[in-house]
Amino acid sequence: PSAAAAAMGSRHFPARTVLFEKESNGVTYRVPALLYLPCVAKLLAFAEERLSADDAHANLLVLRRGTIYGSYVEWEDMRVLETATLQHHRSMNPCPVYDEFTGTLFLFFITVLGRTPEAYQIVTGQNVTRLCCVTSADQGLSWSTATDLTQQVIGATIKDWATFALGPGHGIQLRSGRLLVPAYSYHIDCKECFGQLCKTTPHSFAFYSDDHGRGWRFGEFIPNLQTGECQLVSVDEEDGSNVLYCNARSPLGFRVQALSTDDGAVFHRGQLVQRLVEPPHGCHGSVIGFPAPFVYVPTTSQDTPMPLWGSGHWPLPGALRGFRHLPTRWAGATPSPTPFFQAPTWILYSHPTSSMSRVNMGVHLSTFPRDAQSWTEPWVIYEGPSAYSDLAYMELPYRDAPVAGGTAITFACLYENGMKSPYEQISFSMFTLHDVLQNIPLTAAAPRRGHNPTCHSGKRRRRSCLIS
Repeated sequence: PSAAAAAMGSRHFPARTVLFEKESNGVTYRVPALLYLPCVAKLLAFAEERLSADDAHANLLVLRRGTIYGSYVEWEDMRVLETATLQHHRSMNPCPVYDEFTGTLFLFFITVLGRTPEAYQIVTGQNVTRLCCVTSADQGLSWSTATDLTQQVIGATIKDWATFALGPGHGIQLRSGRLLVPAYSYHIDCKECFGQLCKTTPHSFAFYSDDHGRGWRFGEFIPNLQTGECQLVSVDEEDGSNVLYCNARSPLGFRVQALSTDDGAVFHRGQLVQRLVEPPHGCHGSVIGFPAPFVYVPTTSQDTPMPLWGSGHWPLPGALRGFRHLPTRWAGATPSPTPFFQAPTWILYSHPTSSMSRVNMGVHLSTFPRDAQSWTEPWVIYEGPSAYSDLAYMELPYRDAPVAGGTAITFACLYENGMKSPYEQISFSMFTLHDVLQNIPLTAAAPRRGHNPTCHSGKRRRRSCLIS
């Protein structure tokens, strides 16, 4: 075994529960989406049920609901979402988002006519994909009939898109109430040019609603680099500012990140994140934001909560071991470095860690997301074939908390995995920020400034078609 494999062997892997498993008749579960509903301590795990692993054999969407009891999750049986369908179409790319103001749960998805492959739409420019949504008022127990929003939301612009898709995975809600659903489109750059039927480029963007889902609009594309499947995080910064962060799949050998300063209407130029590698053609990954934790610093007089950040620096993971997260109300008691002080947002990211193939699911941490160099090396949470994933963030009661009501920052990851292929199972794992900090390789903490591998294989750069 390689040195890397030997090192991995000594590492900790979180417990794993299989939620969806390939059946003997070939029925396969793919494209996980995970949503946490804190008001009722429930987790919703969605997936595509396919007749085989092939994208063209997607069929229906399925759901398992889990109830959290302490650090234990009890899962209900799988249910087919029978209303999340459009006649003669297959349902794909589940993208749930919850409106905390109204208690409405939205499940966005796309439907594609018959068995038409994405590649056929990209080559011909003939778009047969629809934007659809179902809603639930009872945390996913029952669902509305499907609404086809394509004409109302995308309208005539659809003629410029060879195809489009959502997420996949969770959408988000901003403090303003704006709901955001991540998406990407293959924009038709020109038809019948240079001997090709159709020249297209993939671009990430967001659908959004400012009236609790009654009306939807879409923002502008990430303008420069090729970007596809993506997810969003609302990032608070210490000085009181806020940006919308997008992390996207790319065929360029690395992830792409882009920022929006107007909550998703316009994205600034994307940049390659050279610390987050992509396998050939890329693979979907997930990002989830959470408020940076407070830590107890023992003093001679009394224990005082101190933030784990400040002055634009962040400590090495080793320095954070043994921290305890405190409820947000403690923020007021903390010495404020600026008049606009707020807990900054950190981001956890999940994705296969190999640049060669979809293997070894890992999580990386960024404590300053706008800096593409801020990502740590990964903690590998599953060794073996793995592909798409979706993350959720929870604050769970923590019995050893130094004050009553203390909580532990906890994450859940729903990910495709298997022994021979990544598409044998969809598994669920839960772990704390403490676990992440204990298991990230310490060598990773200092960004390699000036490390700039700009030369990618030409073969990889020319591939603009992202395959799921």
